[in-house]
Amino acid sequence: MPSTTKEFREFLLKQNAFALAIGVIIGAAIGKVVSGIVEDVLMPVIGLVLPGGDWRSAQITLSGQNAIKYGDLAGRVIDFFVVALVVFLLAKAFLEKPAPTRSCPQCLETIPAGARKCRACASPV
Repeated sequence: MPSTTKEFREFLLKQNAFALAIGVIIGAAIGKVVSGIVEDVLMPVIGLVLPGGDWRSAQITLSGQNAIKYGDLAGRVIDFFVVALVVFLLAKAFLEKPAPTRSCPQCLETIPAGARKCRACASPV
């Protein structure tokens, strides 16, 4: 049994499963923040632009309890686009921009824009 525990620990560390688990937990927490921003801040403002009434419950009744709930679908699509926009804006605001790069004229290796010598072929650039 101790060897299985050791193998499992090595697996977690080697395959970055622990880092992935942390990413999932952080992602869930950020998801709650984004949902709060969308539901409590943006949707009331967007609600002023959207048609009045209970449009999210709009449906076409087929027979009995069966219905095509197109109002709910339209609401979910609008929610998705608003959440996607908020995630995009947050990512753009908080993530670093990559450093500018260029290609080495000799070996075509990608190097930093300010480099004076290629690290792959050692030719001056």
